[in-house]
Amino acid sequence: MQPPTVNVGCEDKYPGVVTTLPATPLVVGFDLDMTLIDSRPGVRAVWEELARLTGTPIDAGQAASRLGPPLTLELGRWFPSDQIEPMAQLYRSLYPGLAIEPTPAMPGAADALAAVRRHGGRSLVVTAKHEGNAELHVQHLDLPVDTVVGGLWGEGKAAALGEHAASVYVGDHVLDVAGARAAGALSVAVASGPCSAEELAGAGADVILDDLTQFVPWLDGRMLDRRLAALETRLRALGSVLVAFSGGADSALLLAAAVRALDPSRVAAATAVSGSLPDTELAAARRFAAELGVRWLSPHTHEMEREGYRANAGDRCYFCKAELLEVLGPMATAHGLACVATGTNADDIVAGFRPGIRAAAERGAVTPLLDAGLTKDQVRAASARWGLPTWDKPAAACLSSRIAYGVEVTPHRLARVERAEVGLRAVLATAGRTVRDLRVRDLGDGARVEVDRDLVSWVRDSAEASAVLADAGFSAAEVDPRGFRSGSMNELLTDRERYR
Repeated sequence: MQPPTVNVGCEDKYPGVVTTLPATPLVVGFDLDMTLIDSRPGVRAVWEELARLTGTPIDAGQAASRLGPPLTLELGRWFPSDQIEPMAQLYRSLYPGLAIEPTPAMPGAADALAAVRRHGGRSLVVTAKHEGNAELHVQHLDLPVDTVVGGLWGEGKAAALGEHAASVYVGDHVLDVAGARAAGALSVAVASGPCSAEELAGAGADVILDDLTQFVPWLDGRMLDRRLAALETRLRALGSVLVAFSGGADSALLLAAAVRALDPSRVAAATAVSGSLPDTELAAARRFAAELGVRWLSPHTHEMEREGYRANAGDRCYFCKAELLEVLGPMATAHGLACVATGTNADDIVAGFRPGIRAAAERGAVTPLLDAGLTKDQVRAASARWGLPTWDKPAAACLSSRIAYGVEVTPHRLARVERAEVGLRAVLATAGRTVRDLRVRDLGDGARVEVDRDLVSWVRDSAEASAVLADAGFSAAEVDPRGFRSGSMNELLTDRERYR
């Protein structure tokens, strides 16, 4: 059964596109003391002042080492029961002026919270500390926390974790483990507080980390596992697919995932052959499909015959994707495959201007990577995990994307862009220069070269590079000092051109 999904609301940006992601959002709860912050210096200062004001001998160092349980339990070690509540009030009144400033964040705390947000999640602090003082710590250290709940400890933390639907709770104490288990949340324990890894394991922690610096790779791996599982579920539900396979990292992962989820006989790859596809990409796509053992189809597309494509206005990609899907749709049917799947990922739907996404959606294409919530970084991480050669392949948009909007797309322009890029890569290789991203932009009356920033000055000053550009057919050329930027042609568009 496919997991429930929710519409994330992209209709305003891409009419006709209904984007769905897993309905269970990520909410991670964190303890505060010795998990997110090292409050020992500040707490010790408060105990020392409390001892001075009351004349009570208190071992402030020992008191500060027993963070976790409620304040009243520690006060009971030093004061008679009838004085505990007044002393608690005095302690809390002293706390803001003495404890906030000297308290640092634990190593990895800010990165851990940022990772939750990067995965589209929310962070919740649930602590035994007085809520107002806990909020002061969060504000002072500028920690990206969404909600703070104080005054809870042990299994009592389960109430707040349940109310906020936290699926993970991170803490440093055996009582934090108890709170997570009572809430039915995954217990992630960090051995950075008073409890050892052995004690945390004995309490039933599901995951034990040395400290929060290990949380980000753990969370990244967990989220990747979840999204790959969602991808498999989505592909199994589709039954069979024809993958629109450009040879790039996204469609390569999609094709490999389809082979894993389905019998190879129920999967095929189609790489469209046209003037906008570099020859090197075609051969690589064929090899990749062969290694996976799936049918590889190479239909010819004729986007150049579409006036809207040749005109090369801001919506050129709409006409390209329309041509592709109108060719692949009937091909999928002829080969007994249920649908055509594209490599659109979760970043694509929020990343600027993508008219091709709308064209594909209008023609019934499915987007399994997007439906599973896989981002570009996760596509690369999964590809590396599976040993795919495309895991670190640079973005390779079609040759037409190199031609400035408003300049007509012609076979001549596509050919000279390809000649120039192949030639520049050869010159760089001969000089022993490693290049990752390189684009030759055809501006109509000349070329603009975008290359990795550390190579900008070398290419600019190279006589060999200038000769390559001239031989390719460009009478004038410049090297962009800002270096390569994906989607730089979109910077030239007005809003009207984008969404007309």
